[in-house]
Amino acid sequence: MKGLLRAADAFAAGDSGVKRGRMASLFEVMTGRDIAVVGPIILLGSPGAGKGTQAKLITRHYGIPHISTGDILRDNVSRDTELGKKARAAMEQGDLVADDLVNGMVADRLRWPDAQRGFILDGFPRTVAQAEWLDKELAAESRRAPVVIYVDVSYNQLLQRLTGRRTCPVDGKIYNIYFQPPLKQGVCDVCGTQLFQRVDDTEAVISERLKSYERQTLPLVDYYNRQGRLRRVNGELPVEQVTQQIFRAIEGGAAAAND
Repeated sequence: MKGLLRAADAFAAGDSGVKRGRMASLFEVMTGRDIAVVGPIILLGSPGAGKGTQAKLITRHYGIPHISTGDILRDNVSRDTELGKKARAAMEQGDLVADDLVNGMVADRLRWPDAQRGFILDGFPRTVAQAEWLDKELAAESRRAPVVIYVDVSYNQLLQRLTGRRTCPVDGKIYNIYFQPPLKQGVCDVCGTQLFQRVDDTEAVISERLKSYERQTLPLVDYYNRQGRLRRVNGELPVEQVTQQIFRAIEGGAAAAND
């Protein structure tokens, strides 16, 4: 036990890159388990489909990192890397960060030791061009093709999930007037404060977001579907059942890659 505690102390004392790199090996030591190599995972789904919740559950279950392109971008800018400097210049001019810069940051992050057993990509790829680049990058690194999971939720269900959100300004507790309403209409159960709706949760704004996502993502769904790699899960089921569908898809994809 003392040895495990010393290992944990050493892990905590390391810098962020080292800590990420040693996360999987430390987990194996402390649990005494062999951890399966599950490979790359891409989660697709509209805003409100529950991707963020599922990504956290996948990370916890398999011990692999949840990699967000937004986080990668912020990290490179804050560390003032060469790619970060170029990205900052584009952002300061109000331009989109070019694919080659985003791709370079993703390539660098995927080489970190903690991502060697697998990883979840969030927010990438967003286009077919990025998906084609990712396939080539993984092949060049002799890594598996990704398992692509599409969390499928109907348009009307998404509208209710997003437009029905109400938030307490005091404790941050979130309700949904359709699925998890407060005990008293419009009032927080905990502190009795009046709940509010975010300005970007109105039906007009949400409807445009969903249409934009569909225009952008449908070609990506078709791309992976043609390759036989897309796995659809029913995102309208309870969270636990969605998670079990995703675990089966991940493990089925990993098993097929080993055949």
